[in-house]
Amino acid sequence: MILENTGLNGIKSDLAHLDESSEKLGFVRWQWEYTRATYDLKLVDQASNNEYYLRFSTRAVEGKLENPDAILAIEAVYIGRATFPHGLEYESPVPQPILNTATQRVQELKQLLS
Repeated sequence: MILENTGLNGIKSDLAHLDESSEKLGFVRWQWEYTRATYDLKLVDQASNNEYYLRFSTRAVEGKLENPDAILAIEAVYIGRATFPHGLEYESPVPQPILNTATQRVQELKQLLS
């Protein structure tokens, strides 16, 4: 599920600040290469014990990711349910408590990056 109107899409930040800000909120930069990076935050639904990941993708607009001064732009924010053995399924409905937490974390990240 793509989260629309988060206010994060298009925000630019240097890699060092983005890493520091996202880590404060529990995000981890998992997938990355020279010009793209994906940050994930694991959320667990207590009622069903399902795991969901709030994810945002970025792309370097200046420099490459091995440089902490590289400038990244956030491209999309989305959430999916974890599936076995690995992967995310984006079509399942997301429980409201998980959506509430995701929305809160997105707003906190937006404040840290502004």
